[in-house]
Amino acid sequence: MIIRLMKYFKKYKFAAIACPSLVIVEVFCDVLMPFLMAKIVNRVEIASVRVLTSTDINYIIGMGLMMVLLALLGLFCGAYSTRLGAIASQGAGAEIRGDIYEKVQKFSFSNLDKFSVPSLITRLTTDVNNLQQTGMMGLRMFVRAPFMMILALILALSINTELAFVFIAAIPILGIAIFLIMTKAHPRFIALQNQVDELNSSVQENLTNIRIVKSFVRYDYEKDKFKKTNDSTTSKAIYAVKLVVLNMPMMQLVVYACIIAILWFGGNMVLDTGVSEITTGNTVAGMHTGDLISFVSYVTQIMMSLMMLSMVFLVGVRARASAVRIIEVLDSGVDLKDPENPIMKVDNGDIEFKDVSFRYSTGSGEDTLSNVNLFIKQGETIGIIGATGSAKTTFVQLIPRLYDVANGEVLVGGHNVREYSLNALRDSVAMVLQKNTLFSGTIRKNMQWGNKNATDEQIIKALEQARAWDFVSEMPDGLNSEVSQGGTNFSGGQKQRLCIARALLKSPKIIIMDDSTSAVDTATDAKIRESFANELKGITSLIIAQRISSIMSADRIIVLDDGRINAIGTHAELINSNEIYKDVYTSQQEGAIEG
Repeated sequence: MIIRLMKYFKKYKFAAIACPSLVIVEVFCDVLMPFLMAKIVNRVEIASVRVLTSTDINYIIGMGLMMVLLALLGLFCGAYSTRLGAIASQGAGAEIRGDIYEKVQKFSFSNLDKFSVPSLITRLTTDVNNLQQTGMMGLRMFVRAPFMMILALILALSINTELAFVFIAAIPILGIAIFLIMTKAHPRFIALQNQVDELNSSVQENLTNIRIVKSFVRYDYEKDKFKKTNDSTTSKAIYAVKLVVLNMPMMQLVVYACIIAILWFGGNMVLDTGVSEITTGNTVAGMHTGDLISFVSYVTQIMMSLMMLSMVFLVGVRARASAVRIIEVLDSGVDLKDPENPIMKVDNGDIEFKDVSFRYSTGSGEDTLSNVNLFIKQGETIGIIGATGSAKTTFVQLIPRLYDVANGEVLVGGHNVREYSLNALRDSVAMVLQKNTLFSGTIRKNMQWGNKNATDEQIIKALEQARAWDFVSEMPDGLNSEVSQGGTNFSGGQKQRLCIARALLKSPKIIIMDDSTSAVDTATDAKIRESFANELKGITSLIIAQRISSIMSADRIIVLDDGRINAIGTHAELINSNEIYKDVYTSQQEGAIEG
């Protein structure tokens, strides 16, 4: 899985190649240090049998200077390779994050139904961070560890082959143990990352709805709910980590056992060599003190290399879990795509539904809309009413192709919506959704979502049409007034009117208002409808409403019931012929009188 993501290092090829190259140089410097140190110690030990000469002193100084130079070179290579490793890993992570974000932007609503928002946030942040850390370790440790182990092993064997068998016997034991830990740890980290999704979901839901939580005094309930999720996350983290932590003590046990065995056997070899030299008075072949010191250093380097490899593998286990989740998003097919030769322009606002049925992929499998047949002529104003769950919002979301129909076809401007470029189709359809969302920035910036090139005059005109200019003009900074995230510094009615103005700036062929005046008073609602009737002639308008007063002047009104069209007609016609419509109207009129 991780190998599939290696392509993201392409942009950082120099850093990705230079980093391990410098690490190799650093390893050579580190491995040569014990070798030179052994030369110095052995020279002093041999010279102790006789008088220390100037030749010996020059030799020792020369070797010492060489060790200093190697240390400086290793320091430079280590520091610079770390910097390059950070550039490559962080850069590749940014590229991965960018691709995930771009893919999510292309997702249809059905794709977003499959991946929860908290899960996508976790994949964009925590999972990518895991890969970045693994990339950093991989570029350094995954190169440093094997090179150091091989070079140290060669030099250790050159010093004493018999003694080398002590740690050679330990390597397979460590390899098997690491493999078993990795195999068991992977599913545990997958479960941990999924639990992090749930934790993020709990936090997001609470913070998004904090006003409701406070108004219902549900702080204690939410706190207990979060505690359960948080404790579960902690338990899964401990369950995953407690297996991994066995790696370090196991490695240390083997390393120290090897060092003790080598000091015991190697110490006896040094003693035997010393006795022979004292007895004969000559330098003999054997193991000297410097050789033993360097041998222990090499054994330590070999064992440390194995520990580094085990760390890389164990971090890689979590990274693999993250890579699976990231690739799941990247490989997810986008349900809605442009056709091969898309139509790039919507000619008019005619809308037609032909035997349309629709069902949600994540639902019960039953049709949400069934056998809908309808033709709406350009410029008509259509009211849509129905009980909660009657599929009013689903009905209008098929027009800009936010979802694809299960059966039948939806036509806009005389063409199936699947024949259009998605951008062209959606540019021609303006939607004001039930949830009115504003973005952080200024009012002007928010309005330019409808038309990025809109002038102040165009923005003010749209605000006037939506009856929003009245309160915007009274703000000290006017169009430059700041909008907090989500538009929380505006009332519900003000947000609705700003969102309507933003939609009008698109100069659409079709405008859809999904219960978008529910938060404004009836007088303002009437003014908005009057403005639409006078200034939006030629634009097809679909208005979903709970209040009949919002749609009673529409050219036609559609009554939806359980995903089917129950009736179509004018207000006067439906009052006399449709029981559902008549009941809603009567109940609202009685409520108004009582109020």
